[in-house]
Amino acid sequence: QVQLVESGGGLVQAGGSLRLSCAASGRTFSSYRMGWFRQAPGKEREFVATISRSGGTTYYADSVKGRFTISRDNAKNTVYLQMNSLKPEDTAVYYCTATTSIVVVTTIPRWDYWGQGTQVTVSS
Repeated sequence: QVQLVESGGGLVQAGGSLRLSCAASGRTFSSYRMGWFRQAPGKEREFVATISRSGGTTYYADSVKGRFTISRDNAKNTVYLQMNSLKPEDTAVYYCTATTSIVVVTTIPRWDYWGQGTQVTVSS
């Protein structure tokens, strides 16, 4: 069992930056591939980014590539999402998630554990 707690959301102007954090507890953090999803009002939850267990490999949705960076600190049991050049369309609840999958997975059923989410609002 893994418990995930996100933090760092808030209100920011377009063009600004935020860094989300996700603290994990439970089983060995480094055993999990970690990811971020988001869900905007009235829309389905969508994949944002994922990072391998060692942190050596990352993968992003096209909509955030070049603006967002996912990273992890296995010593601190924490995964981060640095979000730069934010746009109003980035407004959503952001969810941290974990999977035992070794390969990149982007569909919701492949992810095993979820946090409660943190709200990010980007004003124009």
